[in-house]
Amino acid sequence: MSWAELAADAGLVAVGLLTLNVLIGLLMAVKYNPVRSWPHRRVNTFKIHNWTAYVALSVCVLHVLLLLRVPKPAFGLFDVLVPVRSPLQPVENTIGAVALYAVAFVVVTSYNRLRLGRRLWKRLHYTAYAAALLFYVHGILTEPNLKGQPVDYIDGEKVFIELCMLAVIGASAWRVVYLRRHPKGRKARLARQPA
Repeated sequence: MSWAELAADAGLVAVGLLTLNVLIGLLMAVKYNPVRSWPHRRVNTFKIHNWTAYVALSVCVLHVLLLLRVPKPAFGLFDVLVPVRSPLQPVENTIGAVALYAVAFVVVTSYNRLRLGRRLWKRLHYTAYAAALLFYVHGILTEPNLKGQPVDYIDGEKVFIELCMLAVIGASAWRVVYLRRHPKGRKARLARQPA
């Protein structure tokens, strides 16, 4: 197995973890209760959500470190940190770098959410959607073997990324519909109560 293949596999693991993280976050946003609903057990979704974010960020960093080991094209540290001047696929790699920085931003702000205050933190946390979208675009457009071949959009790896993207888009649409049908908060409860 080549370094490029290892880097591509790490990228796929990161995409899967990020997708799981966003999906769990969407469940938390609608106050999903795993005791009342499936799996009918006490599950700390908050801890799972946090740990998938930490592990996803770590695997993203591993993906970048593995790229440094690819012999051809030879990526330098500056090429992966600021890939606008990358030796191959600079636009696609720049999208990936911005996605990595966005995930790091979300993790750091989440770690400091008590200092930031709930309202500001929640607004900043929406960066996760942009990070996911950028990861999907990066994963779909990047040629995984780094040999300058055209992208095969129905390759198994690309289909996995496309399915992850569709899952997040579908779950996000479901969340919007759900929250419109089930308004939350004290004002909504008071408005529904008879006088």
